[in-house]
Amino acid sequence: MASIRKHDTGWRVEIYKKINGTAHRRSAVFTTKAEATSWAALTEANIISGKVAINTKKTVADLLLRYQLEVSPTKRGYKWEKLRTDLMMRNDVSNVTLESINESHIARWRDDRLKVVSAASVRREWNLLSNAFTVAVNEWKWLPSHPMKMVKRPPAPEARDRLFTPKEIETLTYILGYAPDSALNTVTSRVGAALLFALETAMRAGDIANLTWDCVTDKVAEVRLGKTAAARRRVPLTNEAHRILDQLPKTSDKCFDLVTAQIDSHFRKAKVKAKEAMPSIMELHFHDSRANAITKLSRSLEILDLAKAVGIKDLKILMVYYRDSAETIADRLRQFEPPVTGELPPPGL
Repeated sequence: MASIRKHDTGWRVEIYKKINGTAHRRSAVFTTKAEATSWAALTEANIISGKVAINTKKTVADLLLRYQLEVSPTKRGYKWEKLRTDLMMRNDVSNVTLESINESHIARWRDDRLKVVSAASVRREWNLLSNAFTVAVNEWKWLPSHPMKMVKRPPAPEARDRLFTPKEIETLTYILGYAPDSALNTVTSRVGAALLFALETAMRAGDIANLTWDCVTDKVAEVRLGKTAAARRRVPLTNEAHRILDQLPKTSDKCFDLVTAQIDSHFRKAKVKAKEAMPSIMELHFHDSRANAITKLSRSLEILDLAKAVGIKDLKILMVYYRDSAETIADRLRQFEPPVTGELPPPGL
């Protein structure tokens, strides 16, 4: 039987079982007695069934380090994951042993991070930490169960509702040195072209930076390096998108001859230069160009065509970009209705 008693910060559980000559000790602290009782029952069952690893002295830091060395290098976001796991290993949660990790530790880590960064950032870190625990449970057998399943993840932030204005587009492209009738021989001018191309196609900065000439035809641009199956897609090109591509010098395999860091850096510098005249321009992100493009395309494409073109699998997400008012929709409906004459219908109808 487990020992459950009142503790300064909640209820402490202590378990001791000897199975086939091997002693298993577990302890944890929970905020409620119900949580303590539930954890004790599950842990005892796992010990008896042999689901608990014999080496229980490993810590969350040990788990994160192994994940960083073995799992993260297989992903495109390796650099980001390494930075995040390094940061997590400096948090108090990293010192907790896997035999005692529970919902209270995860909740404390979540609340600590929310004091420092946004809920959106915590959600991204949450996904990383959750995946590390999943691998530890399913593949490494370091844990009998996932300690994050019963903890509430921070709610998703409201979708951004910021679009580029025509004046902001004109100002940024001017600062970047882009002109429709000039050669694009500088990095900054090609960043200006990349911004206009993003506003036409809804392609992300990474998609644009990786776009090569062999991926472009007279009608589409193929995104081959998307993070998901939906992101790897064939993007229909407008006449304006083709005009921008035709303006680019063909001195590199890559259409824009840029890397993502150059797009981000020069876009931010252009905003700073425009800040004095347009303070609100600092609110813009390059990624907001995607919202402009999807909003524009939503007026011309059917919903399934739009989803395929912009690489969004969840149709609910597309509703964020559908910005027409009820009045605009009513005007569009009336284009297909017969005119109202004001005459009454014949009797009997």
